[in-house]
Amino acid sequence: MSSLALSGASGLTADWLNEALSSRLAGVKVTGVETAPVGTGQVSDTFRLSLAYDRPADLPATLIAKVPALDPESRAAARAIRTYEIEAGFYTHLARGLASAVPVCHFSAHDPGSDDYAVLLEDLAPARPGDQLAGITVEEAAAVVDELALLHAAGWDSPDLAALPWLNRHDAASAEFTAALITGLYEGFRERYADDLTPEVFALLEGFLPRLGAYLTPGSGPFTLTHGDFRADNLLFGRGRPVILDWQTCAYGSPLSDLSYLLGSSLPVEARRAHEHTLVRRYHAALTSNGTPLSWDDCWTAYREHAFHGIAMGVGASMLVERTDRGDEMFCTMVTRHAHHALDLDSLSLVA
Repeated sequence: MSSLALSGASGLTADWLNEALSSRLAGVKVTGVETAPVGTGQVSDTFRLSLAYDRPADLPATLIAKVPALDPESRAAARAIRTYEIEAGFYTHLARGLASAVPVCHFSAHDPGSDDYAVLLEDLAPARPGDQLAGITVEEAAAVVDELALLHAAGWDSPDLAALPWLNRHDAASAEFTAALITGLYEGFRERYADDLTPEVFALLEGFLPRLGAYLTPGSGPFTLTHGDFRADNLLFGRGRPVILDWQTCAYGSPLSDLSYLLGSSLPVEARRAHEHTLVRRYHAALTSNGTPLSWDDCWTAYREHAFHGIAMGVGASMLVERTDRGDEMFCTMVTRHAHHALDLDSLSLVA
């Protein structure tokens, strides 16, 4: 699409929307648009669009738009890890066929030259977003686990997903690159958060970092469609089923990384300790009820191993995106929870 140059809300004009939504408007014209920022994301900028039409339209009065971040650091980070390309690819190629709850997408596009992108999604207000700092309840976690099992079962060892280069992008070379990137960022991370994280947490991180390359190198599977950042801030509650947002890190990867990341990051430590075994059992039962082949022992072992997924994400993301007060609090909370998760499960013993 020729008019994809969107550097924030200023690009979300009536003319742009008429072009983007032309296949849905059936001759109706958008005559006005008001924008208001929503959400807490730091890699893209997200807005609620209130639309006026010249006559009744088969489109809602409000939409949610995701466009490139105005902050140059966040935008550079997005380009380095391909988040705009990936999210546009997800909504273009995969979202419509999923059984798990995701927003309806009305438009999705990405320009590989400029790395501009836009997605226009249904507005799910007044659904309530999860709160990464407070965490979610055990009852909410149980409902989310059911959605996650649906997501993973649908793409289990799928050759079609494996054939998508933008999705199946984790190999030895990318593992080496990511490990070097995160290791290079760690000293800055340690300096920035020296007063906010405990020596126990830093000790766990420093025991893990030399093994990060091995941890990131893909094993023998199983693989499926994974979300990659499956946590409270990327979930909406209050519409019956929880809705999964923010597909900028989806991949063809190890399913238990999503589950371990969810429970490690989004449940307070004591709640996770008390309920994680029951929740992992729930996931396993839901996943295998349709014949998906995963033994309980393999499920539990992979869950323990992937306690490090959130640590790698937290160290890397905190140093790459625009810094905010909430971001600092969120990353410290998440890394602390994930470190205790890995310590509780003796996860380091599973990483070569």
